[in-house]
Amino acid sequence: MQAQSGTAPAPSQPFLQARAAFDQAWESSELAFDTVTLTDGASQGYGHYTPRANASFADGETLSVYAEPVGYGFRQNGDEYAYELTASYRLLTPSGQVLAEQGNFATFAGSGRSKKRELSASLNFQFSGLPAGEYRLEANFTDTVGGKQAGFTLPFTVTAAN
Repeated sequence: MQAQSGTAPAPSQPFLQARAAFDQAWESSELAFDTVTLTDGASQGYGHYTPRANASFADGETLSVYAEPVGYGFRQNGDEYAYELTASYRLLTPSGQVLAEQGNFATFAGSGRSKKRELSASLNFQFSGLPAGEYRLEANFTDTVGGKQAGFTLPFTVTAAN
């Protein structure tokens, strides 16, 4: 026997129309990022992060990235909506030489009765043995449900040891 739902006010017609327009805009969007930033430590969830004041790191210091992907697809299975994104990365010199790379470095997936659109992606890297200088971190996300791809590049500096 299923529990009965209580009574509650229904959303207004303008709200329902705005939500339908948002659904349509989301589905027609490319995979993109609402926010991408270096952070002080790993994020603790959607919107729970501290932006890093600068992009300078000591050799071996953890490089933490926070991103909010948008426009990814959902697979409907009965009453549930599922999403799945995988992330890959490349570490490059300013001239484009690849120093490290890994495909499918992280997976962000879930499902529920509602489409989860507040997704935070927290990526943490620890590169050791890098000479002082400029570098670029490229991250690429693949939406395995919607077949979309998007990425971002974050420049950073490794400082000389004291």
